[in-house]
Amino acid sequence: MGAVRELAVPFVAPGPSGVAVRDRLKHLTPHDVQVLRAVGAHQGALASRDLKVRCAGGLNHGAESWAARKRELTKESSSRIAGAITKASHDQWALARRCQAAHIRSLDAGIRTLRHRLSLPVGAKGTKRAPGGYRSRREWLHKSRRLKALEARHAAAVADWQAGRVRIVRGGKRLLNTRHHLAEAGLTEGEWRGRWEAERWFLAADGESGKRYGNETIRVTPDGQVSIKLPAPLAHLANAKHGRYTLTSTIAFTHRGVEWADRVEGNRAVAYRIHYDTARGRWYLTASWQRPTVQTIGWEAARAKGVVGVDTNADHLAAYRLDPHGNPVGEPHRFGYNLTGTAPHRDAQLRHALTRLLHWARQTGVSVIAIEDLDFSAEKTREKHGRRKRFRQLISGIPTGKLKARLVSMAAGHGLAIIAVDPAYTSMWGGQHWQKPLTTPHRKMSRHDAAGIAIGRRALGHPIRRRTAPPPHDRSDRVGHRTVQADHGGRGREGTRPPATDHAPGGVSPSGTRKRRPSAPKTVRDAPRTHQWVQDSLMHTG
Repeated sequence: MGAVRELAVPFVAPGPSGVAVRDRLKHLTPHDVQVLRAVGAHQGALASRDLKVRCAGGLNHGAESWAARKRELTKESSSRIAGAITKASHDQWALARRCQAAHIRSLDAGIRTLRHRLSLPVGAKGTKRAPGGYRSRREWLHKSRRLKALEARHAAAVADWQAGRVRIVRGGKRLLNTRHHLAEAGLTEGEWRGRWEAERWFLAADGESGKRYGNETIRVTPDGQVSIKLPAPLAHLANAKHGRYTLTSTIAFTHRGVEWADRVEGNRAVAYRIHYDTARGRWYLTASWQRPTVQTIGWEAARAKGVVGVDTNADHLAAYRLDPHGNPVGEPHRFGYNLTGTAPHRDAQLRHALTRLLHWARQTGVSVIAIEDLDFSAEKTREKHGRRKRFRQLISGIPTGKLKARLVSMAAGHGLAIIAVDPAYTSMWGGQHWQKPLTTPHRKMSRHDAAGIAIGRRALGHPIRRRTAPPPHDRSDRVGHRTVQADHGGRGREGTRPPATDHAPGGVSPSGTRKRRPSAPKTVRDAPRTHQWVQDSLMHTG
């Protein structure tokens, strides 16, 4: 076994920084829909033009260029709408830069793997830590060509990064490519055109504290009346004072409605976005606002009541409760989900699984949930796993980023904290030290359940291995042979240990009394034996 890498220190994940709620705009009149479409199309054209200018500027941008763009947009809209559009352009450009950096890292990982395997003789065996050579000369030739292709892509990506060039498609690249595959998507050209235009509309406004109801552009009163400040070219469509248009529809946020009403009545900033769902033919309004900085509890205080360790898998969450000393309590729990089908279905499955996990965690009385800080960005390349296509699909299907973000947000609403731990060796060490000892005729422990224990113990600051230091003058170990955490060179068993069972040999119950009388001895030499039940406990306080 190679050297064990240095493990990252567990940390308490910060709480959510914002809240978003959504409600449907019902009973809109045809004139309401006409006005919304006109405003969305007009402001969407301004947003497209501003994004083009922002991307052309590249790295040469600053406060002066931002102010110049905003002045140009103000002539055709308003100052607040221009500010919202320029801010959205900057956010899109920054997101594209982050994606570009991730793409470069992925190409780097693939190039390193290809160079390593091509440097080995054909047919060379690999190890557990590093892949071997390719199986045949033909495969070696194809991979050498792929290396040249990846190097060319990498050089082009690095050149774009250094020059500040990004490529953004307003409306989405996937929807744009669907235009060439309308039959497979089940859409007509008119239906696709409607979706494309709706995705490129811009009907959003940032909040502003101190202004009436927290937003001057899209204003929502406490009783749910929605009004929009029309841009200057569309002012003739106004049906209220000061160039505003009031919709006939009213909204009522069911989720967090009281919190939203408090902000609106206090004239605190609330951002709104109106969008059209082309698949359902419905209009929605989304309200969002920032939450005050949540002071996360300290690590020592977080582990005072124990922890629930959660192992993330492709189809379920394996959870186990641990007391403050790191001892498993009760039985393992699983919360399954199905990540096949449409995106809304996958999102609902994940949300329901996390809801069940949080409810169970609250019932156990703990205040912390421990999860792995997973990131498969460098593990999904086909160069690393070769022909293991199903394995690549498996790890690609695990929603690590979405799961962490949603779990942190939902846990804050339940009063629970999240501790993120290093995922290294949790499955291997958990299966090695906890799976077999906790398996009984009435409890089937899996490797995932044992990994949950390992994750919880790491979050509590305990070593995963159960071995503890011996007495000062133990006859077999002679002081200091056993340690709390075994050295990376010793992977042997801890020693012989009788299996932990729910009953003693001979049918003796834990209370020491027999369930039935023993049968009479068949010979004179047979004598009744005294049975004593001895429990092999795994509990310790170290």
